[in-house]
Amino acid sequence: MRGWKDYLPPILLVLILLFIWEVGARFVSMPFILPAPTGIALRLWELKGSLFLEHLPATMLIVIIGLAISIILGVGLAVWMHSSKGIERALYPLIIASQTIPTIALAPIFVLWFGYSIWSKVVVTILITFFPIAVNTFDGLRSSSKELRELMLTMGARKKDLFLKLDVPSALPFFYSGLKVAFPLSVIGAAIGEWLGAQAGLGYFSRRMMTQFDGAGVFAPIVILSLLGIVLFLLVVMFEKRSFKWRK
Repeated sequence: MRGWKDYLPPILLVLILLFIWEVGARFVSMPFILPAPTGIALRLWELKGSLFLEHLPATMLIVIIGLAISIILGVGLAVWMHSSKGIERALYPLIIASQTIPTIALAPIFVLWFGYSIWSKVVVTILITFFPIAVNTFDGLRSSSKELRELMLTMGARKKDLFLKLDVPSALPFFYSGLKVAFPLSVIGAAIGEWLGAQAGLGYFSRRMMTQFDGAGVFAPIVILSLLGIVLFLLVVMFEKRSFKWRK
């Protein structure tokens, strides 16, 4: 009961906003620009076969591949920078610089390089998601207790022991924080890539509906993308809770 009470305020706020949206859309009466939530839900039901059987799997494949590569790349860079000050000085500014260029400006270049294949969308997803993973993991590795490090060195710990038994446990909460940011962003990256050039996917479908002036059709895949981002976030929260059962 206490869990439901915690979720009651945001649920009520969402319902109020949807009601205001519904009334406003009916007042404006321009469904090709501002469709009502009920109209979007009806259009989503009409398009469910195409959206869920064809376009959602295409987007999910991009998200899964992009996140897998981002986790490997982000954690690898974080560990590499943590192992050497020289590597940190060389790589950290480049990692920061990679986020200063708008992704929407680089996406057409990736399409030129990789064509309309899945990899142009995967690269966009990686560019958006690897940064929070790398930076948060690196900060976590640096946050380990100096007192515990000195104690372990006094007791004869090797560099491997310090990394596995002190640095990695200290970095895990930061790593999960990075994942909480990266997982929802992966959906945005996949949608941006599909929007600019694809043959399937929720972003591609939304763009196609826009060319047909189908306002509800544009919003229908956006609803699925939003729900997908929420599900991915909750998935990270679930794994985090299982990894830190000792933490209240």
